[in-house]
Amino acid sequence: MKISDLKEKLQLKTFGNADADKDILGGYASDLLSDVMGNANEGDVWITMQTHKNIVAVASLKDIAAIIISNGSLPDDDTIEAANTEGISLLGSDFGTFKLCGEIYNIMEN
Repeated sequence: MKISDLKEKLQLKTFGNADADKDILGGYASDLLSDVMGNANEGDVWITMQTHKNIVAVASLKDIAAIIISNGSLPDDDTIEAANTEGISLLGSDFGTFKLCGEIYNIMEN
């Protein structure tokens, strides 16, 4: 599935320059950066409520396909700038993390 497909189906907000053609291979949800570093996989979409620029550094390190910020939270300007610099798609949703994970799972499995 492409980031653009997920963005359209869930009406995700885009912060900065998203690479809409990048493939999503799986997903991971966590707010602990060390957990994501240890357990997320390349090509995952990462769901978090964190908004600071360190999420971009972790996503870049793990070659995460996209970050989705849940709960209607907005990223800092520094986070958007870092995502643009690193080429990480930074998206947002008003859904809570639990609902967002369920929606993404259903889309990817069907």
